[in-house]
Amino acid sequence: MLHVQASLRALGPVPGGAGTVVEALLEALGPGGTLVAYTATPENSATSRVHQAATAGRSPAEVADYQARMPRFDPAATAASPTMGALSEAVRTHPGALRSRHPQTSWAAVGPLAREITRRHPDTCHLGPDSPLGRLYDLDARVLMIGVPMDRFTAFHLADLRLPDVAVREYRCVGEGGWTAFEAPDLDDLHFGPLGAEVLKAARGVTTGRIGSADCRLVPVREAVDLAESVLRRTRH
Repeated sequence: MLHVQASLRALGPVPGGAGTVVEALLEALGPGGTLVAYTATPENSATSRVHQAATAGRSPAEVADYQARMPRFDPAATAASPTMGALSEAVRTHPGALRSRHPQTSWAAVGPLAREITRRHPDTCHLGPDSPLGRLYDLDARVLMIGVPMDRFTAFHLADLRLPDVAVREYRCVGEGGWTAFEAPDLDDLHFGPLGAEVLKAARGVTTGRIGSADCRLVPVREAVDLAESVLRRTRH
């Protein structure tokens, strides 16, 4: 099973673009393999940094009008955020792809394990053990980082959520049934850069190479998360 995080710009020109890359990855995985991508929609959340940047400088009335016009999340139709990259959207729209139903942090998958990975995703578990990301850990998936640095290694959120006294805050999203509010762990990735550097120093299962013009890493989710937890417990203590 493969979770792909990719920068097509780093990869260089590819005839057919993101769709060609998805087909190549599925061919490499074979009929028994499953391809997974993070298809988050932070634009659907009034409490996300993306939304806050989009509404910065607006008056309260303008913000209220902006939010009133935000469309409901539709797992089958809502596009992945542009911040996720074109490859995530190509996985989401691939024939037979399934998607989890979280209005802000959904995942899409293609292959035999797609339903197992995406079928459950509680609002209160954005990127925790009961999310598709948690199932990638349980299933010992690999992450292919194509031209993407470790400061964007999404699975590090699992290590964060294992620490004691994880902060919780309110989130507001436009879900399938309209606006919804819920409490969940406070997610942040600003520390992933130095954390990734520490993990790479100790990891044994990481392999590197080049695809096109992109530097790439193949990273075992379970090893990376376990090492990240050790680093966090040591440094935050």
